[in-house]
Amino acid sequence: MDATDLDVSYIADAYHEVLETTQRFVVGNRALIDLIFTGVLSDGAVLIEGVPGTAKTTVSKIMAKLLSYSFKRIQGAVDVQPADIIGVRIYVARENQFILQKGPIFSNFVLVDEINRLTPKTQSALLESMSEHQATIDGNTYPLPKPFFVIATQNPYEFEGTFSLVEAQRDRFMYSIPLEHLNVEDELEIIRRDNGGGLSWTDFEESLPALLSPEDIGEMMGVVRQVHVDEAVLRYIADLVAATRSHGDVRLGASSRASLALLRGAKVRAAMDGRPYVLPDDVKTLAMPVLRHRLLMERDAIIGQISVNTVIEEILNSVEVS
Repeated sequence: MDATDLDVSYIADAYHEVLETTQRFVVGNRALIDLIFTGVLSDGAVLIEGVPGTAKTTVSKIMAKLLSYSFKRIQGAVDVQPADIIGVRIYVARENQFILQKGPIFSNFVLVDEINRLTPKTQSALLESMSEHQATIDGNTYPLPKPFFVIATQNPYEFEGTFSLVEAQRDRFMYSIPLEHLNVEDELEIIRRDNGGGLSWTDFEESLPALLSPEDIGEMMGVVRQVHVDEAVLRYIADLVAATRSHGDVRLGASSRASLALLRGAKVRAAMDGRPYVLPDDVKTLAMPVLRHRLLMERDAIIGQISVNTVIEEILNSVEVS
């Protein structure tokens, strides 16, 4: 059964309330807020690539609080071991048994700062749990909380002491977004707020309401699954992804995960807009976040300074809705 106008209007209202509340404290970052909300409802992780000081942690904490999610932050470093993230079984002598000490991955909302500072072994353990929604500790498998959402960040301008995610690992993130410093007008707004004795983070955090519950999110996910997608739009998604595999400047095109990400994300964007059906523009809006981190460019294209964004724009301009 397809979703109705009434079903999706609840999602649209909730989204606007989350956006408005977040922007009471955070200046700019509309695209990040939109993508996190999209990721939550499409059950997909988000990779943020950008410089420090762009409010990634603040936005994450605010949205976790608004959604009534338990929140944990993991700071990437070479000495962080898989057990530090997933957890460990500890023997308690007085009870003569092992007890499970769960790691921060057992939270509804997990922020992994500087994931590229984790060693490949720790990255693999984290991403495996992220993808499978379960953690394996000493041969025993434990389900992660539902709902479960991960944001990972990395600074693309730092290379010393980092371990780049390989293509297969990047593919596990449903969406990615680059973050740069604010523009001048947004920067000025921050200065004005501080100069006017704006609300402190502590006071703002304490005043944050729990707008939604995990149960609400589960119901919204059910509505999103029922959003109608016309066969022509399904074909459009398939054609876009296929075009990444045949483009002359691309050595490795997008996987089938990209097709599913475009589909699920477009359904969420339609619901956020109050529509029970997907438009091609919903797919186009998600093309950059879905494809950007999945394409591997040819060497000649890199030398010629042809960017991934340029290739995606070319594909969007050339592929038509049939």
